[in-house]
Amino acid sequence: MALAFIFPGQGSQAVGMGQALKDAYPAAREVFEAVDEALGEPLSRLMAEGPIETLTLTENAQPAIMAVSVAAMRALKAEFGVDVSAARFVAGHSLGEYSALCAAGALSLADTARLLRLRGQAMQKAVPVGEGAMAVLLGAEHAQAEAAVAEGSAHGVVTIANDNAPGQIVISGAKAAVEAAAEAVKALGVRKVMMLPVSAPFHCPLMQPAADAMAEALKSATISAPALPVVANVLAGPVTDPEAIRTLLVQQVTGRVRWRESMERMHGEGVTRFAEAGAKVLVTMLRRHIPEAEGAALTSPAELEAFAASLKG
Repeated sequence: MALAFIFPGQGSQAVGMGQALKDAYPAAREVFEAVDEALGEPLSRLMAEGPIETLTLTENAQPAIMAVSVAAMRALKAEFGVDVSAARFVAGHSLGEYSALCAAGALSLADTARLLRLRGQAMQKAVPVGEGAMAVLLGAEHAQAEAAVAEGSAHGVVTIANDNAPGQIVISGAKAAVEAAAEAVKALGVRKVMMLPVSAPFHCPLMQPAADAMAEALKSATISAPALPVVANVLAGPVTDPEAIRTLLVQQVTGRVRWRESMERMHGEGVTRFAEAGAKVLVTMLRRHIPEAEGAALTSPAELEAFAASLKG
């Protein structure tokens, strides 16, 4: 039974995140301390105590979510002898791709924290608050989403940002264009459309200033060959070449998160078990998307212990 480790994106932040791992495992504590040192501030205190409004700011949420994911992976190795190389692939949703690269040894923990802080700041600055929007189309077929986006484009930039799973597509762009696309898709018979409470329109061409900032930052970042293939968001396919990874991380800022295709690619390559480090968002989607696959969340000491025991049969 082939395994893939997957890593969550923004939205899984919560006050108290990662605290059970931090309290139980020295390896997890070391991750939180290293991230604090890299950022020059006590992000771990914000994660433990809140307030949630500050933690949810993109520049804080991105490194915080990564820290919990990497803490889970390092605790899994230190306490139970389960290394990332036990998997066939790693993949992460949006910012989770950085977590995946860190877990696979392509990026150092300190560089990953600093890059995600910059990424969050650059994404927030790219579009003034209130000018962009995102909406999730629940129950939409891909053709319906494309038709709605085409209609909304008469009002400005709008595109498919996340193709998460069958029936869960997220669109992003200028507020008026997203609202027009949302109305258009309702007319096409899509059962539910929800505007998302986000402060910027991620993964669309309006993020180009953030992509430029990341291109500059990644120019000097040390990227090594990962210990195993990383399934990249914009390719929905595996990559191991450091220069390709560098290019794809820039493209990812404005490009589509092809998560549905990424999961199908790994499953098609024989992966029947997915373990999500630090949250339970992606494995929840997995149950609806590929119900025959097995999903495990790695968020607590009990879950890490049970997962490690299951691997040893």
